[in-house]
Amino acid sequence: MAYDVVIVGAGPAGIFSALELAEKTSLRILMLDKGADIDKRKCPASRGLGCLNCDPCNVLHGWGGAGAFSDGKLTLSTEVGGWLGNYVSKQDLEDLIDYVDQTYAKFGAPNNLYGANLDQIAEIERKASFAGLKLVPQQVRHMGTEICAETLRRMRQFLKGKVEVRTKSEVKGLIVKNSQIDGVETVDGKQISARYVIVAPGRSGAEWLKCEAQALGLKTLNNPVDVGIRVEVKAPVLEELTRVLYEPKLVYYSKSFDDCVRTFCVAPYGEVITESYDGVLTVNGQSYAERKTANTNFAVLVSTSFTEPFKEPIAYGKYIARLTNLLSGGVIVQRLGDLEAGRRSTSERIARSTVEPTLKSATPGDLSFVLPYRYLMDIREMLEVLDKIAPGLASSDTLLYGVEVKFYSSRLALNEFLETPIRNLFTIGDGAGLTRGLIQASVSGVIAARQIMSREQELPKREALAQTTS
Repeated sequence: MAYDVVIVGAGPAGIFSALELAEKTSLRILMLDKGADIDKRKCPASRGLGCLNCDPCNVLHGWGGAGAFSDGKLTLSTEVGGWLGNYVSKQDLEDLIDYVDQTYAKFGAPNNLYGANLDQIAEIERKASFAGLKLVPQQVRHMGTEICAETLRRMRQFLKGKVEVRTKSEVKGLIVKNSQIDGVETVDGKQISARYVIVAPGRSGAEWLKCEAQALGLKTLNNPVDVGIRVEVKAPVLEELTRVLYEPKLVYYSKSFDDCVRTFCVAPYGEVITESYDGVLTVNGQSYAERKTANTNFAVLVSTSFTEPFKEPIAYGKYIARLTNLLSGGVIVQRLGDLEAGRRSTSERIARSTVEPTLKSATPGDLSFVLPYRYLMDIREMLEVLDKIAPGLASSDTLLYGVEVKFYSSRLALNEFLETPIRNLFTIGDGAGLTRGLIQASVSGVIAARQIMSREQELPKREALAQTTS
């Protein structure tokens, strides 16, 4: 089985590589993903059955990747969502973000753009600075979970007949010959040859990619480790911020430890959900375009950049998540007032809370038995500061879910085309440690695809030159 391009992973990064190549070349392209096709991805938790630890997790794997069941936020900023600014110029990144945004719009993303009113943003920024917070201004196009999935479904239809897609097909390893990629091997022993391989495994495939990199002798760089909680409050508490920005990106440096603490993945009028990474249960949030709850939830994450000899950011995050699972059988929920009083939450105390939990399967407990003291202090400081610009946020009834961990892979050493030292092997997206969001993940797919297109255009010229000189 021979192809020109094999794309490992059918999340946003892999999809945008496929879109670019399918629309502008006649290359033979194969996409592989260990999960199911988008219409067959059904999460038991969404049907009230609780997390059954499906393998692979239907929320994370399959056509559309984890992005398919996110709340579809397209963050149109070069400042957040990844590290692609280390590889391309700011102007090029802005142009690529605009190009990707237009592509999403072409396939059905709505026109509701947040963060465009400069006067309102300036007022929020002023209040934030007085509180000791830094606001990262950005424009956000919000699709909602159901429209995001439909948009990705339309992309799937567009690629039908142009790209071969094999779901439920897991890649075991990469085949390399003479420092050049030669294809991939699947877990069932099939060897598929390819002149180019684009690896886009998503966060859930980050550990696999790290193991492959080590086996191939590729140098990696540690990304920060993001560990924290998901906060749930009554939606009016954050309405002033979410109405203007939808997702306020706020950064704080703690007084206790000078750690970087930030808000992440705000879900206005949304729901707290679970995700399963190889049997490890963590929390996340989502919001829909049409269906709304009475609550807003968001993550508070502490970013830690470990130094040598630490090389296991994913293992560290999983260790904390496993401890939570061990104590609670899944996810812990705790009232902020109980945490501050040094006691565990109980079902009775949760029931008395003015904030009704949207994640019904969470177990009342005590997060201080899970999170290191340093992280707890950072998070409590952050909530106190946020209360200054969103009064009521640090209420004793505010709910805290644990834990939320972002499994960013160790980043491979790449050139400006996101290519490894192995010729024609590209790594892109969240799983490669390059991005952390839909937009920059999609952009990384375009960057890799365009470099392949450039090489294909140069190939006839090189062949003609070789014939002339010979």
